[in-house]
Amino acid sequence: MPIVKPTPETIAAAAEALRRGDLVAFPTETVYGLGADATNSRAVARVFEAKGRPRFNPLIAHVADLAAAERIASFPPLARRLAEAFWPGPLTLVLRKRLAGKISDFVTVGLETVAVRVPAHPVALALLAAAEIPVAAPSANRSGHVSPTLANHVLDDLGDIPALILDGGPTAHGLESTIIDASEHDIVQLRAGALPAEAIERFLAIRINRAAEAVDPATGERPIAPGQLASHYAPGAPLRLEATHTRPGEALLAFGPDALRHDGSTFNLSPTGDLVEAGANLFAALRKLDASHPTAIAVMPIPDTGLGEAINDRLRRGAAPK
Repeated sequence: MPIVKPTPETIAAAAEALRRGDLVAFPTETVYGLGADATNSRAVARVFEAKGRPRFNPLIAHVADLAAAERIASFPPLARRLAEAFWPGPLTLVLRKRLAGKISDFVTVGLETVAVRVPAHPVALALLAAAEIPVAAPSANRSGHVSPTLANHVLDDLGDIPALILDGGPTAHGLESTIIDASEHDIVQLRAGALPAEAIERFLAIRINRAAEAVDPATGERPIAPGQLASHYAPGAPLRLEATHTRPGEALLAFGPDALRHDGSTFNLSPTGDLVEAGANLFAALRKLDASHPTAIAVMPIPDTGLGEAINDRLRRGAAPK
């Protein structure tokens, strides 16, 4: 079994595996990532193959600190302010890539921009520091499936494809990073995530534009960041959103103190209505309910404020036609 506890020895072994072109799964504060050397096109291609990920969907390059990010991307003033304020943390910045950065075109899918972040997890930071390379790491699951928030979720989806799975326990946020396009003077939110847009708006004292929903590859347009495809984050059972009642054979994804009464499989994301708790529980709850093989998963309404924006984004994409 490739799951190991993070120790100085296993982190060193994982760093060496990355440098020789193997894949390594590791925890971040958001979800578990499937990492590859971002400068090694053959290794990055293995990530796409392992996940069944569309080759037009770019990856995020994870680095140990701002100095490492500056070697692969250019930082306009607003981008630098965001990095200094929110890194390490669940914020990904899409920036103009530096030609000398040596990031594989497989990571950027041929775009002139690169998505980059510094994760706020001690295991991830130790691995990046030991490897001394940027690490391309999408979520460590089958493409389009529910993201992993436990090491066992990675094993369930990918088996022994990773050379190692570093087990850092449950992830803190349970939602992927917020993605901001900061490559120009204006900034645009490309994906809602674990850092609420309101926090960024308060810090910058400006209103953030939101990117259009659902980039459709059939139109010939390519997403410039992960998480923009219409169908994503989906369990096997269909999701029925904004449910005010349950139907026979359904499981229930509840929220808040006034949960619907239901005799079947039920998971309340937060009995107290705490959106932070709900975000941390979301993907594990979907996996648990899906394992009961319901006809569908009825999802109670969730407020669309704060982290609710990211939670509802994931649920809408999970409910979209596959």
